[in-house]
Amino acid sequence: MSGLFLGSAMAAAVPLQAQAQSGESGEQLAARFGALEDITQISLSPDGTKIAFISPRKGGLVLEVANLAEGGFPTAITSVPTEEGELRFCKWSTNARLVCQVHYIVDYAGQLASFTRIFGLDDDGKNAMLLSNTKSLRARTFFQNGGSVIDWDVEGEPGRVLMTKVFVPENTIGTRLANEEEGLGVEMVDTIKGRRRRVEKPDEFATGYITDGHGTIRVKSRQQTGATGLLKPSEDFFYRTPGDWEWQWLSSWGGPEETGVLRFEPLAVDGKSNRAFGWAWENGHRGLYAVALDGSLAREKLFADEVVDIDGLIRIGRDNRVVGLSYARERREQVYFDPEMGALSKALAGALPGEVAVRVVDADREEKNLLLRVTGDTEPGMLYLFNKAERRLEEVLPVRPKLVDLELAPMKPVMFPAGDGVQIPGYLTLPPGSTGRDLPAIVMPHGGPSARDEWGFDWMVQFFAARGFAVLQPNYRGSAGYGSEWYKENGFKSWKTAIGDVNDAGRWLVAQGIAAPDKLAIFGWSYGGYAALQSGVLDPDLFKAVVAVAPVTDFEILRAEAEGFTNAALVREQIGSGPHLREGSPAQNAEKIKAPVLLFHGTLDQNVGVRESQVMAKKLEQAGKSVRYVEFDGLDHFLYSSEARTQLLADSDAFLHTQLNLD
Repeated sequence: MSGLFLGSAMAAAVPLQAQAQSGESGEQLAARFGALEDITQISLSPDGTKIAFISPRKGGLVLEVANLAEGGFPTAITSVPTEEGELRFCKWSTNARLVCQVHYIVDYAGQLASFTRIFGLDDDGKNAMLLSNTKSLRARTFFQNGGSVIDWDVEGEPGRVLMTKVFVPENTIGTRLANEEEGLGVEMVDTIKGRRRRVEKPDEFATGYITDGHGTIRVKSRQQTGATGLLKPSEDFFYRTPGDWEWQWLSSWGGPEETGVLRFEPLAVDGKSNRAFGWAWENGHRGLYAVALDGSLAREKLFADEVVDIDGLIRIGRDNRVVGLSYARERREQVYFDPEMGALSKALAGALPGEVAVRVVDADREEKNLLLRVTGDTEPGMLYLFNKAERRLEEVLPVRPKLVDLELAPMKPVMFPAGDGVQIPGYLTLPPGSTGRDLPAIVMPHGGPSARDEWGFDWMVQFFAARGFAVLQPNYRGSAGYGSEWYKENGFKSWKTAIGDVNDAGRWLVAQGIAAPDKLAIFGWSYGGYAALQSGVLDPDLFKAVVAVAPVTDFEILRAEAEGFTNAALVREQIGSGPHLREGSPAQNAEKIKAPVLLFHGTLDQNVGVRESQVMAKKLEQAGKSVRYVEFDGLDHFLYSSEARTQLLADSDAFLHTQLNLD
């Protein structure tokens, strides 16, 4: 590792990126940008001497450990083949023991089901042990949820964590010892010896628990359900006063407004001040509030913004203590309650090259060493270790080493007018070194729709910019983050407004002279894929090529996919009913689409079923339209594979070059 000493003036560092390499083909660049991050998750040991991180390798994900104190190279200690699942996280429970979670999807006669399991192992890969308590031959159903760790710092109990457990009723025939309890509870689990004991009895309707970070459970959430057992779009929260085991009502969140009901979503508990931190709405925007857990439920507004919603808590340490918040206007901004962390964050951002964001991803037990992730629009990610006492910053690992020698394109916040005069925010990225005029261009609507784009590194945007495209990412009405008025009824019920804004983004590119009118395309993933297809229904002549990845294509199919699951009522409410179901479904209006279409979808997609793209391709073919459909076997909604993403970029690039006559 190379070190950067940070004195009182926080000395400047050497830029991390070299000049761009030229002359690379689309396929070569696709391999670079399509490669998964080399570090998908990383953790620092309690004493700050070791790191453990997950890396993608051919055939699966690998857990590697490196001893920072000895300057050793990383050593792979275990792996999970792609066909056996995805290694989601690994975190230290002691200085020599790790706890990991694996997620996998199983296809049962056409129905996809998710499973998670948590296991422990030593830092040399030995003594692996399943920690999820799923052993029961009498269980009446599958143990899908293997639990989650909700507290890593149980005081006085080294190596012991608090884990949720789903209790499943057992068949009672032939025994009096069968478990008849049902729901989510909590156990204390010894990650070294595997012993466990129950600390919170199961609750049939519980969805989660929040601790104070030191082993005491303070808040419980319960999902509201209807008479048929289907989930409602609201949760109730309950809390305990210090030293009391009785649950008291705290608040509700989601669903219709009710007079006299505290609308508050708790996210964290601070045991010292005896308060819960969480979201509440005021004047159509979400802010951060604190609610006293002493019986008074006194509420204090900590921070709110008049333009955008507050959407991030900044937490550090093994107890996940809250030190600040973040929100995104044109760029993400941070507000710290902890003066030391605020000053440190500002100094670090000022010392590093370029415009970057600094995020603490982990810390040792004493918070003397901080593991940092630094990113920006032209910085794909570098991990650093910061020693507070020595004020020394050391590079650990680059997140995307295949991109460190490439010149990346700056992302610029812009505003453009919708057809009704409303100003729509977005981000414009131009090819490095271009004039910014008369370019091939792509409108790239985000997924969700209850999400938003923001300033920072984006592998797809940067690939297309490297290939000479201008890229505009609109935060159309229906996006989250800009308040309830901007969200409207969501991008499904209010699809005409959302897709109208997306199309106006393309018109603005042409009107500004950025895009050549005959070289304008649209590319989207998930809801963004829906927007890409539906844009061609609303204005068939605007875009000359359409690329849609894992898109929603038919509202009726989307609703049918949820039937038989507990979220069926939520999906029905999100989509609504009426003529807009047909009018807003591209698969039911395929004959209106003029532009050639390229579709991608994974067969294990649980967010948007693969049938959506299969039906869309068939409808386009029947209507005599130009369409190509690429299906990735064994991959989910996110196509989490370097090979798949490389093909996605290379095929899309070739398709766009052909359809826009760029070769």
